[in-house]
Amino acid sequence: MANVKDVRFLSRRDALVVIGGSMLLPLAPRLVKASDALRFKSDPFKLGVASGSSTPTGVVLWTRIIGDGLEQTAVPVRWEISTDEHMRKIEQRGVAYATAEWAHSIHVEVTALKPGHEYWYRFIAGEHASSVGRTRTLPAITARPERLRIAVACCQKFETGFFTSYPHMMNDNLDFIMHVGDYIYEYEVKPGLGSVRWDGSEEATTLEDYRARYALYRSDLDLQAAHAAHPWLVTWDDHEVANDYAGDTSYDQSGEGFLARRAAAYRAYYEHMPLRRSAIPVGPNMRRYDAYKFGALAQVHMLDSRQHRSPLACLGEGESDGPGARCTALFAAARTKLGQQQEQWLSAELKQSRATWNVMAWGTPIAHVDLDPGPGVAYRRDSWDGYPAARQRFLDTLQEIHPNNPIVINGDIHAFQVANLNRQADDLQTPVIASEFTATSVTSQGVSQRALDERRKWNPNVLLSDATRRGYLLMEFSRDRLQTDLVTVDTIKEREAKRGLTARYVVESGKPGPQLV
Repeated sequence: MANVKDVRFLSRRDALVVIGGSMLLPLAPRLVKASDALRFKSDPFKLGVASGSSTPTGVVLWTRIIGDGLEQTAVPVRWEISTDEHMRKIEQRGVAYATAEWAHSIHVEVTALKPGHEYWYRFIAGEHASSVGRTRTLPAITARPERLRIAVACCQKFETGFFTSYPHMMNDNLDFIMHVGDYIYEYEVKPGLGSVRWDGSEEATTLEDYRARYALYRSDLDLQAAHAAHPWLVTWDDHEVANDYAGDTSYDQSGEGFLARRAAAYRAYYEHMPLRRSAIPVGPNMRRYDAYKFGALAQVHMLDSRQHRSPLACLGEGESDGPGARCTALFAAARTKLGQQQEQWLSAELKQSRATWNVMAWGTPIAHVDLDPGPGVAYRRDSWDGYPAARQRFLDTLQEIHPNNPIVINGDIHAFQVANLNRQADDLQTPVIASEFTATSVTSQGVSQRALDERRKWNPNVLLSDATRRGYLLMEFSRDRLQTDLVTVDTIKEREAKRGLTARYVVESGKPGPQLV
């Protein structure tokens, strides 16, 4: 789209503080004449558009403009939302200001929309228009939708491969895409064994580093298309900040130095995700848990299992996660994965829920997995096995509240995993009370399949463990059952890939535990 008129730009001298697409102005800005306006030398919407954080009557629209000469300029960006994909029937329009303080990102919180409806949207800056994105609102609270169809993705390391899972999601007739962490990797982006693309970036540690890393990932056209095609629900895991970090500590850094890094990473995360004002980070703190209610059918809880957790236990000097023997500290009752406030919030949400399905989504697996084939016990300390008291509190909550059909979704381990969750995590003679589905990675390299096969022999609660393929979960919730397809791609080394199916599981309403079909 060209020759868009009546767009003006703020003087570089005018100070603006922009929060989530709204303005707080210490002084009224001076608008310069259109003839003096900043002209983009190229398309400022190279990072695409996105939407998410939906409610029955609203949605967040996102973009970030980039280009030479922006510097400290505050750029007014027009937005439009329509009921048709050709943008002929404009429902609402407005102007949001993109500033350097927030990396020229835009977060527009549109309200007064119709529940359970599709909408299309775009942004306009100068004479350039963005691509048109599609979004949707949640059903009304009292609605009884027939189905909810989502794809679950995680762990998409840029240099390891192309994001070939996303084009297949475009044909899945989805309502939403859910991402459960490791949207970026903070590691240096350099040539290595198996790399297919890279840009030579060093490890991300500063705000500018993290901003550049998100821009690199968002330059991927398949990822852009997936964001434009569907609204997203997002949470994070560790690599949005640093490998295996726990609360205010990583394996090689803690204290004020790490909190400064976490603050930079959280700010960049907000700047590149379709999140509400309630998620704006304050220093190293950011609220990343929320509930999304799909009428009477499903209540989805997006949870944060990184920011509030206790440090990893039983680690040697300079050691990160890995198989480790049990130690007394691991079992301390005060150790937490979600933090007390989030635990209490989740309990309250589950207590009031009347939905047919109650979904908890976070970064790491919760099923008990003993890594020691002998009489001893060893745990992967970064997963919920490293937080047994916190896990048991969660299972106790499910037992006490009895929410309908609890389903746990996560990623992290670069393998599909399907598991029963027992009433007592490490006692498989206790009843199964919930089902767990773990998504394999989009690109990140898998672990040893031989080790996974061996491990299942003494962990019968794990029904499937498959690290041989990259892909995603395709989940369809209906009133009487949940069907989960473990969708694979045959390659990530080329830009196009064939689709496959590793397995299909069903959870019948009222009957906890996945069944292979």
